[in-house]
Amino acid sequence: MAEPPPKRQGGGGGGGGGGGGGRPMPPPGRGGPPMMQPPRPRFEPVEREKTCPLLLRVFTKLGGHHSKEDFAVRGKEPKDEVQIYTWKDATLRELTDLVKEVAPEARRRDAKLSFAFVYPDKNGRFVVREVGKTFSYGNGRRLDDAKTLAELSFQIGDYLDVAIL
Repeated sequence: MAEPPPKRQGGGGGGGGGGGGGRPMPPPGRGGPPMMQPPRPRFEPVEREKTCPLLLRVFTKLGGHHSKEDFAVRGKEPKDEVQIYTWKDATLRELTDLVKEVAPEARRRDAKLSFAFVYPDKNGRFVVREVGKTFSYGNGRRLDDAKTLAELSFQIGDYLDVAIL
C-alpha cells in the first residue's frame, strides 16, 4: 500500500475529517447525484515576456533516481547538475526536450524519463517524490507530457531529479 507524500515544509493544511452521522451515500450509478471528480486546478499560463524565470537545478542519472542521501549535505549535491531557467508553467515535455540537449542518453529512441521533485520535509530531511514520466520521443504516446511544474506542486527552491531509463 502506498503512503501519501510527506508533508511539505510551510504547507498548511486542510484537515477536518468526514464521518459524523447522516445517511450513507447511495452506491455509485444508482440514483443520487452523479459522482464527479473534483476539477483539476488550472493554473494561468505565465506571461513569459513579463515574468522573471526561476532557476531550476536539474540532476540527471542513468538507470534510476538519485537517493535522498545524495542531497543530504548542502554543497555536496550530485555532480551531474544542469541549471535551467524556466517558469512554473513549463511542461514535462518542455523539460524533456531541454534534458535531451545536455544528456545524450536521453536522446535514445526508447528512452523514458522519470521526473521527481527533491525538497526538504518539515524536519529538514530531503524527500525524493516522483511526479511524472515521459518518453524521449512522444510518437503519440503521451504519459505525463502536458503536466506543468505548477500542477505538480513544484515550489521554487525544489530540485528536479531526472532518471533516464
